[in-house]
Amino acid sequence: MRSSSRGDVDAFIVMDVMEQARRLEQSGRSIIHMEVGQPGTPAPKAARVALADAMERDALGYTVALGLPELRAGIAALYKDWYGVDVDPARVVVTAGSSAAFVLAFTALFDAGDAVGVTEPGYPSYRQILKSLSLTPRAIPTHAADRHVPQMPHETLAGLIVASPANPTGTMLSKEDLRGLIEQCAATDTAFISDEIYHGVQYEGRAVSALEVSDDVYVINSFSKYFSMTGWRLGWMIVPKDHIRRIERLAQNMFICAPHAAQIAALGALSARDETEAMLEVYAENRRLMLEGLPKAGFDKIAPPDGAFYIYADVSELTQDSLAFAAEILEQAGVAVTPGLDFDPVRGHTTLRFSYARATEDIIEGLRRLTDFMAARG
Repeated sequence: MRSSSRGDVDAFIVMDVMEQARRLEQSGRSIIHMEVGQPGTPAPKAARVALADAMERDALGYTVALGLPELRAGIAALYKDWYGVDVDPARVVVTAGSSAAFVLAFTALFDAGDAVGVTEPGYPSYRQILKSLSLTPRAIPTHAADRHVPQMPHETLAGLIVASPANPTGTMLSKEDLRGLIEQCAATDTAFISDEIYHGVQYEGRAVSALEVSDDVYVINSFSKYFSMTGWRLGWMIVPKDHIRRIERLAQNMFICAPHAAQIAALGALSARDETEAMLEVYAENRRLMLEGLPKAGFDKIAPPDGAFYIYADVSELTQDSLAFAAEILEQAGVAVTPGLDFDPVRGHTTLRFSYARATEDIIEGLRRLTDFMAARG
């Protein structure tokens, strides 16, 4: 069988860590999950009730490619509520998770061989999806000293993707940061993509949407994080008006439509803000515990976690092999964490990401285990 470079992508290490943790649990071990950015709560009750009702009266067949009109209108209303921005629902595209949104955006905006800027550390799937589409990810290293704000390289790029709050660091870009990047991209005809999947999960002020600066951007978001619906696989993006038909044609051919059942649940979730804000209170308490407990355990060099639910720690004084160190922590402490190599293939040998998305009692127990492990390790 002929091989293809499009299949030559790196493993998603956090998924490998999850699998090893599952094996240990299957053998009877107790594992605290700090490896994956997955809320420990189910979808909001209103989402589950909406779907249960719909299943009794609707076949839940295909929807139009861009998503249920009422859901697109509800998402547009969210932008007015959160940011004071008027968004035409016609610009809203409902997708099969944010992953499908990235595929659609990259396919619509770039040609094979184009170079697209990605921050490092950053979400690993940006690089891998770009490579699978015969595009070239260009690393833009960021640094904790300047709050991981990316600086545009001298090279002209076809596109730039940024995330705020960021995965894995949790840092956020200010409106001035976004404006500067968007203006630089506009001056060089560089497409700007804003990953806003962690919006709503913030602690130090509110996250700023790129749509507050410009309409000539792609904005990608999801019901996974703030709405606690990871497995429902439902995302969305906002595109410029003159790109709607381009995206629609691609979506029709590549995905047909996002899951109808998940779209119905998402409509319910949009009305469940009391419940989602209660989840945010849990994350805030977990963050407080992590910021207090991790330094006591010996992980004291961390990026400022303004949002999301991660702590990104520099462990260069403890190891030069984060993959082996994470495996040691999992095996000996029973705590699953993610090696930084997932997020930064160059500097990730000396970093770890800790997620605090789970229940508070799990965070307390995980910190206890990490403290004991580090004390015994010397």
